[in-house]
Amino acid sequence: MEPVLITGCSSGIGRATALALAQRGLTVWATARRPESLDALADAGCRVLPLDVTDEQSRIAAVEAVEAEHGSVGTLVNNAGYAQGGPLEEVRLDDVRRQFETNVFGPLRMCQLVLPAMRAAGRGRIVTMGSAAGLIGTPGASAYGMTKWALENMADSLRYEVRRFGVDVVLMEPGGVLTNFAGTETSTWPATDGPYTAFRHNTHKQMERFFREGSRVVSKPEDVAALVVRAVTARRPRTRYKIGVAPRLMPLLYRLLPNRWWDRFMAGQFPMDQPPSGRLSTA
Repeated sequence: MEPVLITGCSSGIGRATALALAQRGLTVWATARRPESLDALADAGCRVLPLDVTDEQSRIAAVEAVEAEHGSVGTLVNNAGYAQGGPLEEVRLDDVRRQFETNVFGPLRMCQLVLPAMRAAGRGRIVTMGSAAGLIGTPGASAYGMTKWALENMADSLRYEVRRFGVDVVLMEPGGVLTNFAGTETSTWPATDGPYTAFRHNTHKQMERFFREGSRVVSKPEDVAALVVRAVTARRPRTRYKIGVAPRLMPLLYRLLPNRWWDRFMAGQFPMDQPPSGRLSTA
């Protein structure tokens, strides 16, 4: 079977995807910055490698290891990423740069590294983890959203550029997923008191509600992994796979509602000021 190289497998979607593909009998190369976090995947039959998608030597070494054994990477799954939270006025530029290094430049460079051998083989597939945040703007998550909007453009451009070489390009568009995403996103907010203190409090509370166990508006990592398996194994994969409620419903609402109505809706979800009752609006 063609080898699958997956980035960001230490937890969440990456781990679930590596396990699901290995269970299907595929040769899976699971990677993470901390290789010790991959012991369970190695026990499940995955090959494991250290890979920091922001480090050039690490990226090259991982791709060369797979190509040395198989000739080319059969499928690259660009999964590694995280969410930087906070209002634009307060987010440090260095944090935004770090967000782009991981979420955009990392996947882009991985594509560049695997494509020469894919072209030579006349086949290959690149599956990149986008997000519903790349379809609509969300208050307090603009740094993250900008990176996912960039991946939308990257996928469309790359798909056209490499299709004549036999390479498929697929973009996954999950909504909320029950991982450590929410905790990471809220922990990266600037903690200073100021004009956005109530907004920060309200947004964190709303994130807790969205990402609670049993929530109907978020998916499980295994749900996303199941569709990644479909994207990897399909003879002719779709260009996009929407996962969950948000990537289907929210862009539709955004297109249908006038901008002022949309802004009012978002203000109800993420109030800038503390509601009089002390409880979040669900409007």
